[in-house]
Amino acid sequence: MAAGKYNFAIEQGSTTDFTVNYKSSTGAPIDLTNFGARMQIRPNAQSNDLIAHLSSSLDSDGTGINMTPRDPDTLLVLPKSSGSLQIVISAASSSAMNFGVAQYDLELHSGSFVEKVIFGNVSLKKEVTR
Repeated sequence: MAAGKYNFAIEQGSTTDFTVNYKSSTGAPIDLTNFGARMQIRPNAQSNDLIAHLSSSLDSDGTGINMTPRDPDTLLVLPKSSGSLQIVISAASSSAMNFGVAQYDLELHSGSFVEKVIFGNVSLKKEVTR
């Protein structure tokens, strides 16, 4: 399945938190059991410079990709079969960032299988109050 394009902004010094719902072409959730996830932000796709690396192994500050996020309405933990991924960049992590516009992609992986889920541009809205 072709990856979707999604652009987003990080507000420097604030927590970025959004959910990606991975679904089939018929709209059914894709079960993420046995999958890991990774996402990198770089100045551009060809750059070796890494702005951020997120994975399904969350950092100590919570930055990463939560494979079992909470439903925002019920606060119940969603199972991997829901196809939901929560992308979190902590306030501490975003405070350390310094770029204008960059590119990212989000991949799922299981063994040697890798699939790009979404990609796009990410902009940094600079913090004034620090």
